[in-house]
Amino acid sequence: MSPWQRLNQHLHWPQQPSASTNQSFTALKRFVSLFLVGITLSLAVASCGQGSTNNPAATPGGASPAANKGNVELTLVSFAVTKAAHEAIIPKFVEQWQKEKGQTVTFNQSYGGSGSQTRAVIDGLEADIVHLALALDTAKIEKAGLIQPGWEKEVPNEGIVSKSVGAIVTREGNPKNIKTWEDLSQDGVKVITADPKTSGVARWNFLALWGSVVKTGGDETKALDFTSKVYKNVPILTKDAREATDVFFKQGQGDALINYENEIFLAGEKGEKPTYSIPEVNVSIDNPIAIVDKNVDKHGTREVAEAFVKFLYTPEAQREFAKVGFRPVDATVAAEPEFVKKYAPIKTLFTAQDLGGWGDIQQKFFDDGAVFDKIQGSIKQ
Repeated sequence: MSPWQRLNQHLHWPQQPSASTNQSFTALKRFVSLFLVGITLSLAVASCGQGSTNNPAATPGGASPAANKGNVELTLVSFAVTKAAHEAIIPKFVEQWQKEKGQTVTFNQSYGGSGSQTRAVIDGLEADIVHLALALDTAKIEKAGLIQPGWEKEVPNEGIVSKSVGAIVTREGNPKNIKTWEDLSQDGVKVITADPKTSGVARWNFLALWGSVVKTGGDETKALDFTSKVYKNVPILTKDAREATDVFFKQGQGDALINYENEIFLAGEKGEKPTYSIPEVNVSIDNPIAIVDKNVDKHGTREVAEAFVKFLYTPEAQREFAKVGFRPVDATVAAEPEFVKKYAPIKTLFTAQDLGGWGDIQQKFFDDGAVFDKIQGSIKQ
C-alpha cells in the first residue's frame, strides 16, 4: 500500500463535510502543496563544487549547527528557466565568499513556475532569496509581509537582475512567413500560447501584443481589436508556457508559438533547431530578485544573502545569464562581441512600467472581468 493510500485510509473523508472540515481540508491541501515543493527543494541542494548536501538537523532558528562553525546556508527559490544560470554562478560566489570570509556557503535551490514558487514562499517555504519571472509575484510576497517595502531601491537596476524579450517560433522553413506580431492576427494562422490568467509567461506575451500597438502610435481601441484577432487564432490556451511548448513541438499543433527568447536558446543547447523571429517592437521581460527580509532575519543570513544578490549584478555573473539566453542587464557585458552577435537588436523596447506597472496591468487586463476576460467572451459568442 502506497503512502498516499494509507493517508486516505486513515483520513476517512466525510461525504458531506462541515465548514470546519472544509477548513481542515484547505489547510491539508496547502500543507501537501508545500510538502511537495519541499521535496523538490531537498533534491536540489547545491554546495561549493561538492555533492548534494541535505541538513535535516537544522536548528529551530533556521540555521544549521554548521553555521555555528562558520558555515552558512542559503535557500534560493527561483523560476524554472534560471536553473542553468544559477548552477554556473553559485560555485563562483561560494569560492569568492570562502576566500573573503573564510566561510562555506551551502545553497538550497528550488526551481518551478514563478506563480507556484510565489505561493510556496507565502505558504511557508523559507526562502532567503527569490528570483521570479515578474514583479507582480514579488509584490505578492511583499504584501504577505515577508519582504519590506522599498526592496527594489536597495539593489541595482530596480531589482531587475535578468531579462528577455518575446519570440515567435514557427514551423521549419516558416511556410506562412510569420515574422511580426501583426502576422499572428492574419486569417488561417494558428497561434499557441498559454493562458495569461494562469501563466506569468503568458502575461508577458499578452503585453507584447498589446504594446506593439500602443507603443507604435495606435490607440487602445486598435490594441483591443488587434489583440482580440490574435486570441481568436489561438485554438487552445494551455495552463503554462511549458505545456504550450509541448503542444507546439510534441503534438504538432499551431503555426506559431509565442515564447521567451531565452527558451529558444535553451532549446538550441539541447540540440533542437527552432525557426524563430524576434519582433523589432518588443517587451522587456524583466525578472526581479529580492531578499526575503523576514526569513533572512530569522536565519541570520542577511549579510551573505545581500552579498549574493550583489554578486549577480557583476560582469562575471551577468555573462553566465547571457550564455543561457538572458539578455545582460550590465551594459558592458551586453556590448561584448559574443553577446552583440547573439542577441538581435530591438528597435522599440518597452517595459511593464511603460504600460502602467504591474499593479495597474493586473487590474486592467487580467483580473476577473478585465480586458482579457472580455476578449475571451467575445471569442465565444
